[in-house]
Amino acid sequence: MVPRSLRNRETLLLSGSEISQILGLEDYFDLVENAFRLYAEDKSLGTGLLHVDTENGEFHIKAGGLVTEKTYLGLKLNGGFFQNQKRFGLPNIQGIIVLCDGEDGSPLAIMESVQITINRTGATTAVAAKYLAKPDSKTVTICGCGTQGRVQLKSLIEVLPIERVFVVDADREKAGAFAIEMAEELQVEAVTVDSIGEGLETSDVLVTCTPSTSPLIEPENIPDGLFIAAVGADSPEKQELDVRILAQAKVVVDLIDQCKNVGELHHGIKAGVISEEEVHAELGQVIIGTRTGRTSDEEVIVFDATGSALQDTAGAIAVYERAVSSKHGNNFNFFS
Repeated sequence: MVPRSLRNRETLLLSGSEISQILGLEDYFDLVENAFRLYAEDKSLGTGLLHVDTENGEFHIKAGGLVTEKTYLGLKLNGGFFQNQKRFGLPNIQGIIVLCDGEDGSPLAIMESVQITINRTGATTAVAAKYLAKPDSKTVTICGCGTQGRVQLKSLIEVLPIERVFVVDADREKAGAFAIEMAEELQVEAVTVDSIGEGLETSDVLVTCTPSTSPLIEPENIPDGLFIAAVGADSPEKQELDVRILAQAKVVVDLIDQCKNVGELHHGIKAGVISEEEVHAELGQVIIGTRTGRTSDEEVIVFDATGSALQDTAGAIAVYERAVSSKHGNNFNFFS
């Protein structure tokens, strides 16, 4: 028999379109910054990551909890199948987030994950740039011209005075369309280039957001003062930076326990060019001031962004609480 206390405990179901009505990109900046702050202040339940490869793609399972006025735990299951669009007309990334009450374990909500993932990833780069990029950064190179590249640029413009964008993608037609769209929408100069190195000489910021499994950029191309947001390496085989860059730069990570297993740091440790102890800081430590951010205009700083359940859970909490208040979504009772 189902306990009486569970008979009326409903789970809220939310679609991607409903989430986009509830939270906009601008809402994620404070959410993710606060999530990293809570983690650094030991006000979280910790995080976990599981990665499963399949013949045509991969699954990421990320879980983590935050202690706010209430305690919540979020679990995200994302499937990354990067030929889906071409083969089946399906999204390359699909998934869900399950948000639970951290005190009694009740499933509070099940929601589409991609809207939150896209926006929290861009917002996290912006938060990192606020602390780690030169504050007068005007030129950025974006490598990877998909949805995430767009969100990365839109996010950076919120925290830096970006005026010029160099755009590069393996698909030059895609890069051209990106440049035209972003120039018009964001009122910036956008220039397509054939290689990352072409734009870096005059760039203040580099964002790599690709599914690459081999280095896209070498240390010879890195100018003094560059801030690099390495966003793509979220599984063990992915890599965007030559490991020698890590040996020469100040390295800040989202979560060290995660980056040493799946991020750019993972490849650097494996190659023997950097150790876990040589990592300068986690982002949360910089946010709360226990570690320094940028200390000169000359230093090169790498932000190894593997993407964590902290960000997902922060977004899911905000979506859930606002959805309950605004009566979005549909309720379902799993225990009836």
